[in-house]
Amino acid sequence: MNDGIIVRFLGDSGPFSRMGKSIGYQITIGASTFLLDCGAPLFQQIGGHGLKEIKGLILTHCHDDHKRWFTDLSLFTMYAPDIRRRTFLMTSEDVHAELVKAASPALDRSLSSDARKVIDIPFTDYIDFRVMGPRARFRIAPRAGGNAPEFGVVDRNGSPVGPEQAKVVISQKTGRPRMLFKDPECGEWVEPESFYDFSSDIFYENEKNMYSDASGLTIEAVKAPVWHGISAMGIRIRTGSETLVFSSDTNHNRVLWEELYREKRPQRLGMTKREFEAAAVIRGDINDYIERAWSEQRYHAAVEAFRDAVVIHDISVRGSVVHTDYESLGMTVLRKDRAILTHSPDRITSAWVLGDTGKTFMIRGSSFFEVAGEKLFRMDADIYHKESGRYFAGYRNDSGRHVVYEKNGLLGISGGDIPQGTQSLYRVDLYEDIGARYYPALEDDSARYTLRPDGQVEHVTITPEGSSGRVMTPIERHPA
Repeated sequence: MNDGIIVRFLGDSGPFSRMGKSIGYQITIGASTFLLDCGAPLFQQIGGHGLKEIKGLILTHCHDDHKRWFTDLSLFTMYAPDIRRRTFLMTSEDVHAELVKAASPALDRSLSSDARKVIDIPFTDYIDFRVMGPRARFRIAPRAGGNAPEFGVVDRNGSPVGPEQAKVVISQKTGRPRMLFKDPECGEWVEPESFYDFSSDIFYENEKNMYSDASGLTIEAVKAPVWHGISAMGIRIRTGSETLVFSSDTNHNRVLWEELYREKRPQRLGMTKREFEAAAVIRGDINDYIERAWSEQRYHAAVEAFRDAVVIHDISVRGSVVHTDYESLGMTVLRKDRAILTHSPDRITSAWVLGDTGKTFMIRGSSFFEVAGEKLFRMDADIYHKESGRYFAGYRNDSGRHVVYEKNGLLGISGGDIPQGTQSLYRVDLYEDIGARYYPALEDDSARYTLRPDGQVEHVTITPEGSSGRVMTPIERHPA
């Protein structure tokens, strides 16, 4: 099995999970292995020797459930005696800037080799940074001296940009400066980081800064469908035959996306039009000045981003705002047969395939399979269920012991009576997945399955007098 793209789930739960694995994936294409995000406990999941084989880290954004182990990985690479390289980091220009600010307090000082001095260490001593995606043509830069404003907008050459083209809005809530930019095509004021897709040559340079190697592998940053609030990106990985997209955290809703580019917002200036046009720096809420959230170009790029790809996509149950709600999957452009849901809550029932910490998938052509040893299996269940760190697959059977039900767009599964106000959908035979092997779901709270050191699964029954166990034979799964 040396073809295709192999994805090992190191962690697939969000920041509020009791399971505590957060987000991280190990991606293997041929002889190359990469980390995608590093929120999962890397040293527990991969180990120090395994991390030495990692070619690079791809980071989608700076929420801790995606970057929690970044500083530890950087320190490990710096100080492990048999590593002679820095951490190779691939991310966008904006995410890199945020990461430098977030990680520097843990990295920018240490003791000298004789422990007699506190020394300064630049970020670049730890990190070999490679930008993903195009660089912006304009940026906010601090200004010093005289009566000049504290910030201004400059182009790539450092030349000032006039307030008729770009302004700085400093938040009264956070003090963060954000750019307001006048789009030359529609003549409206926009926040360029949100408004433009990476394919825009108005705000971004033409060089897309994709990673590629001699085998034909390419890795590129995807921005258009990633709507998460903070600076973030998705990733598209291509081989000769496969396309895999990681959406990263995003509110994926085509109806919302269309409203973002169609809706013209009225400005609330709080000053005269002449004063606004002349101002280079404004203190206030940037949303009072933005006239349109997305460009039409970004909308169409977002819709097309997943075409012909297998997608690993984040999910929430309801009301997340910054993630895709399960009940809204019908409003996405995703295909159920080409999507694996991740970032899921501790308890979720899904008609779509769920990822799970410890699972490994192979993307081959336009399909994906679960990897178990040397075998590949299709994820062909009718329902998937996660609860208390356990993973289940259910297959329709009119005589099955478990009932799948629905309420307000969310699914549930029960081995007895279903909750009031829910609608029964169908019955299933339910199996617990342990190491990609299926065993009949247990109904008795006094019984559990245990994976033994020899790899066999034991059915353990606990009584007041003690416990007893017997080795189980898994239900046969037919290889793909």
